[in-house]
Amino acid sequence: MSLTFRAYQPGDFDTLYAIDQVCYPPDIAYSKRTLRWFLNLPGAACVVAETSGAAVGFILAESDAGRGHIITLDVLEHARRRGIGTALLDTIEHTFAGRGAREVALETATNNEAAVAFWKKHGYRTVSVLKRYYSGHLDAYSMQKLIRVRKET
Repeated sequence: MSLTFRAYQPGDFDTLYAIDQVCYPPDIAYSKRTLRWFLNLPGAACVVAETSGAAVGFILAESDAGRGHIITLDVLEHARRRGIGTALLDTIEHTFAGRGAREVALETATNNEAAVAFWKKHGYRTVSVLKRYYSGHLDAYSMQKLIRVRKET
């Protein structure tokens, strides 16, 4: 498996939208409008993972004032458990550190046991429960991780 990572390009939008739609239930997956809005945030960073030239996952995040925020991490089911999610996360954390971020935050559904385990494995800790965060009925964990600031050279 030849795995490469690259920055998001506007022509990737439909592919990333399709990936998000199959990675999450309809009440959690982003609408096209919301996904486009996140991609256009001033501090947005999006990294696409490809195997054999086809996108298999991506991470979308944003940072501002010393804090990073992971918006979504999506990896197609057939490509999971191969280190792709970990590599995407490492890439975005490195990007945040280079921007001077000291912490990274995210939200994940309390009933998504695989995601909660993934985030905990990578050093994220639950700081609170956000009641009815998803679609007004599903709770989410607010999770955070401290990272070391790196100066970009």
